[in-house]
Parts: sequence; C-alpha cells; structure tokens
Amino acid sequence: MAGQTNETIAPEGIFSKADLCNDKSPSSGDEGASHPIPSCPKCGNKRVWRDGLRFQMFGEKIQRWLCRDCELRFSDPEDARRAKEAVETVEMIESKVLRSKDGIVNTHQVCVTETKNLVAEQQTTEVLRRNETSEIVKGKLVEFAFWMKKEGYRDATILGRSKLLRILTRREADLYDPESVKRAISKQPWCEGRKANAVDAYSSFLKMVGGTWSPPKYTGIPKLPFVPKETEIDQLVAACSHRIGTFLQLLKETGIRCGEAWQTQWDDFDFETNTVRITPEKNSNPRIFKVSHKLIGMLHQLPRNYGKYVFAKPKMPLDNFRDNYADQRARIAEKVQNPRLSKIMFKTMRTWKGTMEYHRTKDVLYVMQVLGHKNIKNTLIYIQLEEALFADQTDFISKVAKTEAEACVLIDAGFDFVCDFDGHKLFKKRK
Repeated sequence: MAGQTNETIAPEGIFSKADLCNDKSPSSGDEGASHPIPSCPKCGNKRVWRDGLRFQMFGEKIQRWLCRDCELRFSDPEDARRAKEAVETVEMIESKVLRSKDGIVNTHQVCVTETKNLVAEQQTTEVLRRNETSEIVKGKLVEFAFWMKKEGYRDATILGRSKLLRILTRREADLYDPESVKRAISKQPWCEGRKANAVDAYSSFLKMVGGTWSPPKYTGIPKLPFVPKETEIDQLVAACSHRIGTFLQLLKETGIRCGEAWQTQWDDFDFETNTVRITPEKNSNPRIFKVSHKLIGMLHQLPRNYGKYVFAKPKMPLDNFRDNYADQRARIAEKVQNPRLSKIMFKTMRTWKGTMEYHRTKDVLYVMQVLGHKNIKNTLIYIQLEEALFADQTDFISKVAKTEAEACVLIDAGFDFVCDFDGHKLFKKRK
C-alpha cells in the first residue's frame, strides 16, 4: 500500500531536513525512530538484525547489525561516519587552541558559518585528556608491580604498595611530581605508620623510574596490642563457621601468622604424630608444632575441595577470607553482647599465644623460638604484656622437689625456683 514502509527496505529520505539539522542520528534518537537498513558488506543482503550498540567517545553510538544469511556482524556505516566526524571535530578544535608567549590560551575561529558551543567542546577535550592520563597512570602502576616482582618483593608487599600509590593518584597526586605526592600524603587522615608505608611505596616507585626526592619523615607510634581471654577465643571458635573455626583453632594453638596458616597444605600435617610443619613468611624461622586432638578432629571434618591447600581457596585472597571472618565476628559479638570479641583479629591469636607462653615458661628465648622471631626485640613486648595482665594475681601454688627429677618436672610445668630448705628445693607458680 502507498505510504507504508517495508521493515527491511528503508527509503533514502526517511529523515527530514529538520532532523539532520538537529544532528539526530537513528541510533541515538528516540527509541521509536526508524533506522535505514544497511546492506551486508559481505553478501550484500538486507536481511539483517539489530545486534546491540557500541558506545564511542563523546556519547556517540554505533548500531551493530547481524546478517541472517552469512552471519556477519558489522557496524552501521552511517553511525561510524558520524563517530569519525566527532573525533575529527575535537581534533580540529584542539589544533585551533594556541598559546601566547605569556601562556594565555587563545581560541581562534575563522570563517564561522554556524554557532558552536566551544566551552562544551573544550570541556569534552579536557575530560578526554584526564581519561588518557588515568590510563597512563594505571599502566605505570602495573609496570611498577611487575618491577617489584622481578626485584623479589613478596606478593603482600607488592599489593600493599600498589594500592597506596593508586589511592594517592586518585587524590590529586602526580607520581612524576614528588612535591605533589608529599602534599597528598600530608592531607590523608591516616595514622603515622600508614603514611610511612606510603612514603616507602613512592620511594620504590622513584627507584624504578630513576628519580630522587627528599622523603618526609613519618614514624609509626607503637601501641600495645589487645590480649583477649581464652574463653573469648573459644567462644569465637565454636560460633564461627567450621572452616573459620578450624583456622582460628590452628592460630590459637601455634601462634603462627595468618599468612602462614593460609598457605598450609595437607602434606604439612602429620596425623600419626599430631604435628604440623610451618613454612615461614617475613623472613621468619621454620617451626614444627604439636597440635591437639581437637584440632585434628576439626581438620578431618573439613572437605578437601581446595586441592593441596587446607584453607586457601583457588583465586581467593586472604583479605576476602578475613572480611568473611569480620562479618561473622560482628554478628557473634552483637548476639552475646560482648564488644571485646570485635577486637579479636587473626593477629590477636599470635599475641595471645606469645603472652601465654611467656607466662607459662618465663623464658623469652623460648617464646622467640615459638613465634619464629629472628630479632629478640620483637619478643620483648610479651614480657610487658604478661606483667600487665597478671600483675593482680598474687596467689601462688607451692611445690617441693626432693630429687633432681622432680625439680625438672616442676620447671617444665612453669614453676619458678625460690630457695633451698632443709635439703629440699621450693618452687612456686602463679595460679
């Protein structure tokens, strides 16, 4: 019938002159607007389907088509032409931006035939430049991560330093301007220790690019860690999921770092002797521990879904596991109305273990060996924690050793020698 338009054959003049003047395209106009049907560039057929849109810079849309005969997927040539013209227009505007000797930007336009919103076009150009700068920074940070990997840095260090630099770039820091980085670090609401880590991260970046700077001095303020009660730890072990509960029980009995426990493999456990071998991190010493029958039973109930690893799920970082534990810990603390549980982190188990071992043995060298420290200065903090926690305990248990063997047994049990009395040795230990 006259006046009807076939869906697959569109007349050439389907868009009015007014639409063309308003720069309305078939792909970017109203949903109900008609669109000229292009021919397939391979077979020349017009039996095509619309197959989505491709978004270009500056909001331009390019209609994608799918040929029903040869199944070729191609772009609408008219939309592609408009997108190319938009890019050329921006490039033309950039070429007309001139700088005088005083650095003043002057925009010149010759033979104006139509009115253009130059301010909007300049803003679009500025957005493009910022996006380009952002992509360059992302590429440089990826290069920085690979450089640290080649230099032998550990994955945790690479992740932490790359993350800090990425945060600084988002907060108006120019990695090629040390003064800009100094200002950005000083403005952050971080503690002194985190700012010191940011300084170390940027120093490594400058080492990669061959730059130098005068780093600001930030020194972390040491704080004594929180030491929970054993009953509170047991409460979390029982209330968390079985996998997290087993992880907490392993940390409690051995005092190893959470990263060491995360990389524990099934072959590290000897179920005949109830021992576990620890592969160290952070340049610690390797250790072996005797574990309880309770932990062995919890391990036997774990499904072996992660290959050779006990806890480390493939492609799942430790941070995700830590966040899962934080969610469960918050619910348990709210349920039992004990806010102290919210302070118990994975590292808290190590602090508790070191404090209890020193309280039991009074041997700082033994505690140093248990925790895998190479510097005794890291172990001396547990002496202060033990004295503060057990200062109010004035009740003691007294024992008498008549023979050398009895004295050795008491010493192994944590008793302290007091004096000799009537040929016997007196020992005491706090209750």
